[in-house]
Amino acid sequence: MLEYTSRMRIHGLARPAHEIMHDLSQALGLLNAELQAHAQALRFRGMCLPLGTQQALRDVQRQFDALTPDLNAHLIELRQLRALTETSGLVNSALEVDVVLERVMDTVIQLTGAERGVVLLRNPRTGQLEARTSRGLDRERLSSEDSVLSQTVISEVLRTGKPVLTDNAARDNRFQDHDSVIGLQLLSILAVPLMASGETLGVLYCDNRIMSGLFKAHEMSLLQAFSAQAAVAIQNARLFEAARARLAEIREMRDLMDRVFASLPSGIITLDAGGVVTAFNPAAELITGANSADIIGRVLPAILPDFAALIGPALARVMRDAATEMIEAEVPLHDTGWRLWRVLISPLRAGDGAAQGAAMVLDDLTEEREREARLRQARSYLPLALVDNLRSEDIASMGGQERTITVMVADVRGFTSFSEHLQPEDLMQIINRYLSLASDAINAHDGIVDKYIGDAVSALFNTPLNPQPNHTLRAVLAALDVHEAVSGLHPSLPEEQRLRFGIGIHTGQAVLGNIGASDRREFSAIGDAVDLARLLQANAGRGEIMLSAAAKAQVDAFVLTEPATPTKTGDRADFTEIYRVLGRREGSASTC
Repeated sequence: MLEYTSRMRIHGLARPAHEIMHDLSQALGLLNAELQAHAQALRFRGMCLPLGTQQALRDVQRQFDALTPDLNAHLIELRQLRALTETSGLVNSALEVDVVLERVMDTVIQLTGAERGVVLLRNPRTGQLEARTSRGLDRERLSSEDSVLSQTVISEVLRTGKPVLTDNAARDNRFQDHDSVIGLQLLSILAVPLMASGETLGVLYCDNRIMSGLFKAHEMSLLQAFSAQAAVAIQNARLFEAARARLAEIREMRDLMDRVFASLPSGIITLDAGGVVTAFNPAAELITGANSADIIGRVLPAILPDFAALIGPALARVMRDAATEMIEAEVPLHDTGWRLWRVLISPLRAGDGAAQGAAMVLDDLTEEREREARLRQARSYLPLALVDNLRSEDIASMGGQERTITVMVADVRGFTSFSEHLQPEDLMQIINRYLSLASDAINAHDGIVDKYIGDAVSALFNTPLNPQPNHTLRAVLAALDVHEAVSGLHPSLPEEQRLRFGIGIHTGQAVLGNIGASDRREFSAIGDAVDLARLLQANAGRGEIMLSAAAKAQVDAFVLTEPATPTKTGDRADFTEIYRVLGRREGSASTC
């Protein structure tokens, strides 16, 4: 016995308390057995133990028995406090809300020994309470059927912001009249609020449907202490997730801006307050020929000195006055020569109005201005509809080329004698009406008005500017429309002003291009095709359309013709075959 107790003293301090209590209980049992054996031996010899010895041992045993429950309770409390310390660190080490909630739930079950535990949180958007995670004793999630809770208790916690503890809900006067408690047959219930910064985030709820008296004031205090830490952890995790979501939005917006910045056709250059380049998009690289890697972080004069010198005064004014300026300047570039650039310079300001630099939008207008110059030239002899569809290469090809075209020449018959009796103003007004009718008909069939010569107008079809596979038919239809328009005009005119056109049309080879001096040029056609069209017009009577054999061959399927005898040959021996147009052929698809 003495050897046993000595060994217990030597090793006891290094051992857990429950093991020491177990050893003490065994030692008392052994001591009581030995005392009983000694008492019996003494009685055989007519002796007895000293008075009070056995009573003293019984008192020790009784005191030990009374100490054991308290010690066990303290041991449980100690284990709970240790668990609280360990798990609180784990809870606060997580940054994702779901992870935090899982750890909170595991801790609640561990601290209270509850059959079920649930974390309920307010939805930040709707304000409604939602069960975010749940656990059973087996650490598995609760099914939907097992997740039915006492809404009465939960509502009470939310309303008062105070914990609720009941060791037998069925007999608790506070809940006897509530179906959610009676119907669920709940016994032990413990629920505490989750509060952080004065805000109730939700409720920690746990219960037991089997045992009553499972939760005591100690478990409630312990859970309250833990809930305060858990609420802070949940709030921190929410803030972290919100910050992460915001950061993701910012990154997405930045990526979008980078893509937009890179795809802009205009050059974008930004400078800080010191004139250092902070951004230089791909379009700026293409326009200037500079590389962004070489220019970002440096001042403009170091990379583009001529450009920097041209915009320098405007840039200084923008930085000083916070006003936007736009300039156009010709900039010499080593590889491409002089380029016309348009630069829009705007100030960059902070929220407080402090200057932060400038942003420049750069556009190369060189090709655009050259195209505009060509279009201005083309507009002088092209219908507007053709000008709108004109390509730069079309204009560039106007230097001169030979091709098969159709030439139409229309002359007003009887105008010379008619003009002798009119005032000049009246004369010009009348002839312009007739020439306008002819021009409108030519334009309607995408012909080019070549020139006006007195009371005559010539038109070209199938030039480089208006290529047409059915150019002869277009010319003939335009001529027919001229006669129809003139017939429609006559009823509104006096008899003496009712004139008619004579029209000649030929299809053949001609040379086309810009003709004239450097300061005045016009697009026209020269060659035999033009001469034959004029000769055909000279043979056309009032209201007649004369075709060459070549032109007739192209439109036989669409118009009716008859042979005619030339009265004017222009001393050409080969000019013997001409045809008069009688009208559209019935049933033919005579449209273009």
